[in-house]
Amino acid sequence: MSLIAFFGALESGLIYGLVALGVLISFRTLDFPDLTADGSFPLGGAVAGVAIIAGINPWLACIFAMLAGSAAGIVTAWLHVKLGILQLLASILVMVALYSVNLRIMGAPNLPLLGEPSVFTSVVTQDNGFWMRCVVIGVVVLIAKLFLDWFFSTETGLSMRATGSNLRMAQAQGINTSWMTILGMAISNGLIALAGALFVQTQGSADISIGIGTIVIGLAAVIIGETIIPAKRIWLITFAVIIGAILYKLFIQIALSSDTLRSIGFGSQDLNLITALLVVIALVLPQVKAKILTKRHNH
Repeated sequence: MSLIAFFGALESGLIYGLVALGVLISFRTLDFPDLTADGSFPLGGAVAGVAIIAGINPWLACIFAMLAGSAAGIVTAWLHVKLGILQLLASILVMVALYSVNLRIMGAPNLPLLGEPSVFTSVVTQDNGFWMRCVVIGVVVLIAKLFLDWFFSTETGLSMRATGSNLRMAQAQGINTSWMTILGMAISNGLIALAGALFVQTQGSADISIGIGTIVIGLAAVIIGETIIPAKRIWLITFAVIIGAILYKLFIQIALSSDTLRSIGFGSQDLNLITALLVVIALVLPQVKAKILTKRHNH
């Protein structure tokens, strides 16, 4: 794997680190199986792309993207807590609806951004472009991580964690669990939409199909991170899922550039297949690890 390919995978991994943080909130903190991510990721890209073309500052465009993603998360949570629709079904409904919403926002399936300013314009040059983008995205991811570390140490954050851990107990303690679910889903999808906004600026275009498999990548990152760095402290958990996203993208890059895999017929067209296999491995690893530890303990 070349140096440019490595930094490309690192750049992509950092972007999906934001997705992993969002998935961590919905799946792990709130215990909310949320497929809205596949719609809120391209939603963030669409909003940011349209805003940038309209002459709005790229950083402000990213904020607009976050707000749009948060709105999508709020709708999903509202369908569940207020209308009683099953969590998974509510997220699927919003994800499907967002496909049309994203098309409406962009006005076409693809929105070119080449030649438009981006969050990287002022700092990236031809000489440092392959690594400076990683620095800029890394700073954004670090800010998001520190915000979540702080938030989950507050009373509201602890109430949200209690809501996901034991809903009835949280309600008995007087916590407004409906509000906690709505807030958590708003933050989750806001982060995922921010990732989408950064992604389209690295790619030079916004596309309606960029959200396909977003939730799978986010889940894989969370599981890989938890397997490699098992932790209970929130600051270490958030760090682990970001590392999981980076490792996931590096594994994908290594697999795609492997001569051995190429020799048996694997190519770029098999990306989704390789992705699925990596997720299966990530899901099985904790079980294998638990069995090995049990055998050692018995001996």
